[in-house]
Amino acid sequence: MRIGEAAAAAGATPRALRFYEQQGLLDPPPRTAAGQREYTVAHVDRVRVVRQLLELGLTVADVRACVGRLHLLDGDRLPEEVSDGACRQGSAVVLRRLAALDAEIARLTATRDRLAARVRPPATSPA
Repeated sequence: MRIGEAAAAAGATPRALRFYEQQGLLDPPPRTAAGQREYTVAHVDRVRVVRQLLELGLTVADVRACVGRLHLLDGDRLPEEVSDGACRQGSAVVLRRLAALDAEIARLTATRDRLAARVRPPATSPA
C-alpha cells in the first residue's frame, strides 16, 4: 500500500511515517520502480505500536532504545516466548518514564495546593 493508505490505516499521517523512518523507528519500506514507498501490514502494525508508546508518554529516544523489540508488541499482545530478560531494557525505559511522570504529578499537585491556598476565603467562626 502507498504511504497515504498506510498512514490512514495506522491512524497517522504520511509525514509521521517518514519521520518514524528517519528516526529509525520504522524500517524503510521497499520502493516501486517509480520510487514510491510500498508499505506492508507489518509496517502499519509497527506504526500503531510506535504511536501507542508515544501516546503513553515515551519519547522518540525511549522508543528508539527498544526498537529491536517492538515487533514483540505488534498485534497488541506479547507472545508467550518473551522472557523477562528480553524485556529488561524496555522495562528500564518504562520505569524511568514512570518516575518522571510521578515527579511531574508531585510538582503539579504542590503547585495546585499553593494556588488553592491563595484563593480560599479565610475560615470564619459561626456567630
